[in-house]
Amino acid sequence: MDRTAAAIEGLYKERYTRFRNGVAPVTGSYDTAHDAVQEGFVRALRARRQYEGRGSLEGWVWRIVLRTALEQRHPGEEVALDEVDPEFVEPERDFALTAAVHALPPQRRLVVFLRYFADLPYRTIAEALAIDEGTVAATLAQAKQALALILNEEGARR
Repeated sequence: MDRTAAAIEGLYKERYTRFRNGVAPVTGSYDTAHDAVQEGFVRALRARRQYEGRGSLEGWVWRIVLRTALEQRHPGEEVALDEVDPEFVEPERDFALTAAVHALPPQRRLVVFLRYFADLPYRTIAEALAIDEGTVAATLAQAKQALALILNEEGARR
């Protein structure tokens, strides 16, 4: 087994749960997320010679797994990563938060899910979505501000 294949296998073993939790909002369930993660890692292993070492291997694999999840959710359609419309898998936990997050634009929502549900650092999110790290920071700041406004308004209505 070559180094890149071993690194991909190690990434799967160490971070499977993060990947599953991060793509579940894209696929719609943990079961379909499991399938997307497995298929995405298989694709990453097959394409490992295309990894050029620019950026982190994890960011590169995330991009593949996210695309795999999109293909599962929208078979036969070409959906860009900035058009992903993620949703909570278990929205019943906190209705106000679910509604507030749902009110965010889709790309902001995806960055929120990748940061807080997949626990990804800004750099990995940037690499996975092919955006600047500063854009990730700005997107999260805007999302936090919007969520605070929505949740404060909701609290004031009660």
